[in-house]
Amino acid sequence: MPDLSASSTKQRTPTVIRLLVLATFTVILNETIMINAIPRLKTDLNVSAETAPWVSTVFMLTMAAVIPVTGWFLQRVTTRQAYALAMGVFLVGTAIAAIAPTFAVLLISRVVQAGGTAVMMPLLMTTLMTVVSEEDRGRVMGNVTLAISVAPAMGPVISGLVLQIGSWRWLFALVLPIAGAVTVFGLRKLENVGDPQAGSIDWFSVAFAAFGFGGLVYGLSKFGEGSATTPALIIAGGVALIAIFVFRQLSLQRKGSPLMDLRILLAPTYTKSLVLMAVAFLAMMGSMILLPLYLQNLRGLSPLQTGLLVMPGGLAMGLLGPTVGKIFDRFGGRVLVIPGAIGITAALAGFTQLSLTSPYVVLVALHVLLMVSLAGAFTPVFTLGLGALPMHLYSYGSSMLATLQQVAAAFGTALVVTVMTSRTNHLVGSGSNPLDASLSGMRLAFLVSAGLSVVVILMAVLLPNRSAATAHGAEIPDVVHDAEIPDVVDEAEFSDVELVKD
Repeated sequence: MPDLSASSTKQRTPTVIRLLVLATFTVILNETIMINAIPRLKTDLNVSAETAPWVSTVFMLTMAAVIPVTGWFLQRVTTRQAYALAMGVFLVGTAIAAIAPTFAVLLISRVVQAGGTAVMMPLLMTTLMTVVSEEDRGRVMGNVTLAISVAPAMGPVISGLVLQIGSWRWLFALVLPIAGAVTVFGLRKLENVGDPQAGSIDWFSVAFAAFGFGGLVYGLSKFGEGSATTPALIIAGGVALIAIFVFRQLSLQRKGSPLMDLRILLAPTYTKSLVLMAVAFLAMMGSMILLPLYLQNLRGLSPLQTGLLVMPGGLAMGLLGPTVGKIFDRFGGRVLVIPGAIGITAALAGFTQLSLTSPYVVLVALHVLLMVSLAGAFTPVFTLGLGALPMHLYSYGSSMLATLQQVAAAFGTALVVTVMTSRTNHLVGSGSNPLDASLSGMRLAFLVSAGLSVVVILMAVLLPNRSAATAHGAEIPDVVHDAEIPDVVDEAEFSDVELVKD
């Protein structure tokens, strides 16, 4: 094995991580790529305005239902097997979507696509935490931010460009060969990280997780579409199923075979990171919903113009990721997370002052501030949170983070839409101009988001500068360590993979 000195390791990212980042970027791009295509679908596939958005909703629902299972799944298969299955499933879904003759078939293809996408994020995060040494994780996690943040931001921009010149089917036809090439290249170069562990699956837990988290996300997504009674009942049912799921996991942990090992929540730093990430992600998704509505419905811009205006923020967030990571490695998390949390609140507060004549440069500046602040928070939070866990719980920790992202996205969307709609309808009913009423509704929604983001500042202050955990999870009480934790990394296996290891 070549000598990996401190100086040399800081210049390199393990090949396995580069491959997984590339694949993750490709699949996450599809979560938002259909947003601008919804009007076309109504005409081409003869569906109603209420039905067409399901191409995005069903993707989000599938992610929420599948991700809780990935922690268990990644413990049972090799890295190559997980990668091959995830990308293979994604390719099948993409191919079906490109030729879907009906809307029903398109929905099925989106479910298949999301099933593959759901595995990639936890796989990437788990592998990163396993093969990258603690002192270098910030820089590498910063590179991962590029895939996590830029892909969703680029989805509407790319779809806007494609839809200017072609059919919505080209959105999938263009992704298919790229994803195929990434898959083939990845399988040629990817090495296995660790050894799979034998174990049975509890199908009751799978059902409770799928219907619980899926129902919660679905109920949240239906708020603002008329009566609140039905969504509230669906949310209550989802919460009840999640509660049953939690109690079942606590019982299964005594036997050593939970679907989701909830002992990860016993690590204080991980739990604080989870709360901070959820509220910050909620704020980000709320802005992603409100800004296009403001620009298109109130300012009269096209989807492409809207995408181009918000693109600088997404690019700034992703491109700043590596720099944020290097700062984290050198100075720790607090120097980034606290200013980032304050910047998130300041940007959202700035959006509450938007008017019908606000200069676009002010809007872009506020959006860039929000995205840069989120970049300053996300990279340290991911690294600190997962770093507080023992190695054998990384897959469960990354799965929980990804699950909560989906729930936070749905909650953020439901919150801003409900607040905005309620305020707008009230003002219109009182005789206000519909345009002014809509603007007031959006301002109030941004104000609520800004108020919630104060929680981000509180959690940022409470987070430590660096994780106190060791390879054996120092932050988790000894009850976790019922057996010796194996070193799942075989150094010899990675002699040609630029493995970074303590």
